[in-house]
Amino acid sequence: MSLSLATPFFMNLARKPPRNHSAHDWMEYLRESNGLGSILAKTEDLSKLKAKLFLALESLDMGHLSPKIEAGWRSGAQEELFLLVGSASIGTRLQQVLPSLINELGKIGLHCKAIKVKVKPTSPDWEVKLRQNPKNIPPRGLNAVAKKSLQELIEKLPPGSELRSAVERLLQNKSK
Repeated sequence: MSLSLATPFFMNLARKPPRNHSAHDWMEYLRESNGLGSILAKTEDLSKLKAKLFLALESLDMGHLSPKIEAGWRSGAQEELFLLVGSASIGTRLQQVLPSLINELGKIGLHCKAIKVKVKPTSPDWEVKLRQNPKNIPPRGLNAVAKKSLQELIEKLPPGSELRSAVERLLQNKSK
């Protein structure tokens, strides 16, 4: 491909849009977008649900539990509220006040017929910890059982074999 001086290669590039978009412009873009608009709508609905749940819990003197609760509608039907809690104790406390919570939500304008409370499965907090050697000194040599086992192996191997000489070297080096 050759470039001529008459038509520079940058002539075909479109001008870049100005970068002074405000947050409001992007919110409009998200609302108008096919896939992202529905995600944004669901996020806004869940945010409103969380706010109303907080108000209802506050009226029952349980507002401090709100950050520990994830709320959503069960299977898309807005008749059964689904609450996911972090511990069984929070779940038990909510179970005890469910009728009052349903009434409070109804007063706020969030009507539901039932509330299901489930405990979130916990992730295992496994950690691999190194065994602490009391003196922090790496063990040296072989223990008596290992030495005896290697000596018995040497006796079974034919003289002059590579494996026998390797085991003999191992036994010699680890005995120091």
